[in-house]
Amino acid sequence: MLFGRTPALPTPEQALTGRPEPMFTVPDRHTVLGTPLLGPYPEGYQIADFGLGCFWGAERTFWRLPVGVWTTLVGYQGGHTENPAYEEVCSGLTGHTEAVRVVFDPALLSYERLLKTFWEAHDPTQGFRQGNDVGTQYRSAIYTHTPEQAAVAEASRAAYQQALTSTGHGTISTEILPAKGRTFYPAEGYHQQYLDKNPAGYCGIGGTGVKLSTPFETNWGASCPTGIAPVEE
Repeated sequence: MLFGRTPALPTPEQALTGRPEPMFTVPDRHTVLGTPLLGPYPEGYQIADFGLGCFWGAERTFWRLPVGVWTTLVGYQGGHTENPAYEEVCSGLTGHTEAVRVVFDPALLSYERLLKTFWEAHDPTQGFRQGNDVGTQYRSAIYTHTPEQAAVAEASRAAYQQALTSTGHGTISTEILPAKGRTFYPAEGYHQQYLDKNPAGYCGIGGTGVKLSTPFETNWGASCPTGIAPVEE
């Protein structure tokens, strides 16, 4: 798709124009969890948004967590084009990355545990690529919904960078930015839970083998101690 060009994010002026309404509908329910894909979500539940390469495998990584995940869905985030389509995102002219939205119960699953899953499931040092997938839409990203999420995400990045450096890996390129102003646009229906519908389908997710150690893994199975408030959108 890039024909040898180095991937680069478009400016708002360079990005495709987009449209005021989406061109497609999203299925009502998660094919694995059976829960609604779109809100409103249960009171007290929280939202976490992550980009870690091709969203097919990324979404499966989170829905497979044994407890606390209420629903997941894939979409496009962090770009300029309103209501983009997959082909537009793949062109590199929207500025979006492929993202996974995780709706979770903080009484059962902490944001720290989600961050541990995020860091260990991909290589966050690769810039505009993930494995053989090359393009700005595969960049690593965390879009936070509260100041508390932002603080924990930044702390986890510092901790994981230390672990990566000690094992000879490079510098993390993950962007950590507020979700506010960076609308999550749900992807087309065929992308939702793609690897449940196509078990032999492509999955480009693969980590470095480096683990994120305490304190970020110690809150598994306990109420989130960071005071993160429920998300309001």
